[in-house]
Amino acid sequence: MNNGLKPYDEYKDSKVEWIGKIPSHWHVRRNSILFREIVDTNHPKLELLSIMCDKGIVRQRSTGRKVRMSEENQAYKKICVGDIGYNLMNAFMGGIGASKYEGIISPAYAVCRPKIKINSWYYHYLFRTPLYKAEFNKNSYGIMYERNRLYFDRFKRISSIVPPIEEQNQIVKYLDFQLAKINKFIKAKKKLIATLKEQKQAIINGAVTKGINPNVKMKSSGVEWLGDIPEHWEILNLSQIAKVTLSGLDKKSYDNQKKVFLCNYVDVYKNDYITNNIDFMIATASEDEIRNLSLRSGDIIITKDSESWDDIAVPAYVPNKLENVVCAYHLALIRKKSNNIISEFLYSAFLSQYVSVQYKVKAKGVTRYGLSYQSIRDVVIFVPPINEQHEIIKIIKSAIINIDEAISRTQKEIELITEYRTSLISDVVTGKVDVRNIKIDEAIDEDTKDYEIEYDEELENDETLDIEEE
Repeated sequence: MNNGLKPYDEYKDSKVEWIGKIPSHWHVRRNSILFREIVDTNHPKLELLSIMCDKGIVRQRSTGRKVRMSEENQAYKKICVGDIGYNLMNAFMGGIGASKYEGIISPAYAVCRPKIKINSWYYHYLFRTPLYKAEFNKNSYGIMYERNRLYFDRFKRISSIVPPIEEQNQIVKYLDFQLAKINKFIKAKKKLIATLKEQKQAIINGAVTKGINPNVKMKSSGVEWLGDIPEHWEILNLSQIAKVTLSGLDKKSYDNQKKVFLCNYVDVYKNDYITNNIDFMIATASEDEIRNLSLRSGDIIITKDSESWDDIAVPAYVPNKLENVVCAYHLALIRKKSNNIISEFLYSAFLSQYVSVQYKVKAKGVTRYGLSYQSIRDVVIFVPPINEQHEIIKIIKSAIINIDEAISRTQKEIELITEYRTSLISDVVTGKVDVRNIKIDEAIDEDTKDYEIEYDEELENDETLDIEEE
């Protein structure tokens, strides 16, 4: 899919195997010809910038994160408008981009300033393509894979495509225009999903706090803001009905441990259900970790820590048996231990507002919010009789099925348009299609440009919670 665009009339061999053919009038040059590394420090009063894997260089304050600045912030590097900055460890995941701002960035980032006349935003797009991310990965090195870095001495040896400057400008103009439309579409779809999720939570919250009989006698829950609940329901702490286990299992692998599939933070954050359809990370675990953290049917997993208050205690449910899948760090594993609770009903309670708010109130932190073991166990759960739990589950499923289908359809639309966006950028910046004669509307909504869209909390590849990096 290339929006009806046509290829160039003539191509030539770039003489770089991984780049392949390029338009006949384009060139290939090593990055050492295009950029020089800049290390300009001791500017503590300049604005702090960050490099995000999903959009490049942004103002730190726009991420919504609280940041702990190092006392030695004189080491932070100045970056100017038009410079290329990249995260040494995350360049291969998209942690690279052109700067729209003057500011300072972490010492763990590199600053590259153009040596010749180029459009930095062309290289912002080029360096974030799958083609270049793979090459950055190949040129990164370190003591172990997890700590590999793309140092400038390797970056400068990488070959880059160099179209004529007029074409660079046109390519940037075209992509800005197309991506503005795509991002506006995605933003609208995400807003729709948020609305649908609010509707779903309202249905679940009503069912797990008021039950199915509107005429039943009510009693105080004992907590003013939680309101009244059916008189015959029990009010229990989670510790009375479930076992809580905190995971400290990370993604590292050790020779003296067994290989396992790791259900990590992102798997829980992005999925309502943990199933074998998820592409789990492979790691290793000790015998004790496997025994205590292996996932079973009926388990509930919640996010225990987060840099955002809103992302505390996001739950996921394990509906069926899993083979050799264990719970990873920053997560809590919750397993029912009482016969007076159904796991699926307990999961519905975790989806409700009344449980979610309790955990948000209990979360502590400054740059990062977290739940203690005791605070997870102390949360109040309303427990109806078993037969009523079954009825409530049926009613919830019936009421939310259309909402879940609408959410799924909308998420699929976002996935497809995101794939198209990636393909479009790659095809245009590598010269597979010709946009030289495409007329472009000058009016681009600034709120929808690729580097201006609102911060997305779902940062799959950016696990750093502050900028005190190695």
